[in-house]
Amino acid sequence: MLHLPDGSYDVIVVDTETLEDGDVRIEVTITLGPHVGEIVALRARHVENRRADVSVDHPSDLLGVCGTLRVREGVPFFRPEIA
Repeated sequence: MLHLPDGSYDVIVVDTETLEDGDVRIEVTITLGPHVGEIVALRARHVENRRADVSVDHPSDLLGVCGTLRVREGVPFFRPEIA
């Protein structure tokens, strides 16, 4: 996996997949700054649907969704921008 310095990055979801163990793999690409175009793979364990407009049963609903990737102490956190 690409090691990003701590900070915030504008991203867009380019791929998603539900894995056999129930985890969700999300790939985002960075859209601005010195790392533009780089792809970051994220893995979410036991994702819960906390918003009615986001379906974790079908993570492909996130394809094309913009968001913010925050890295703190080397740990990435992804927040989709969904109205």
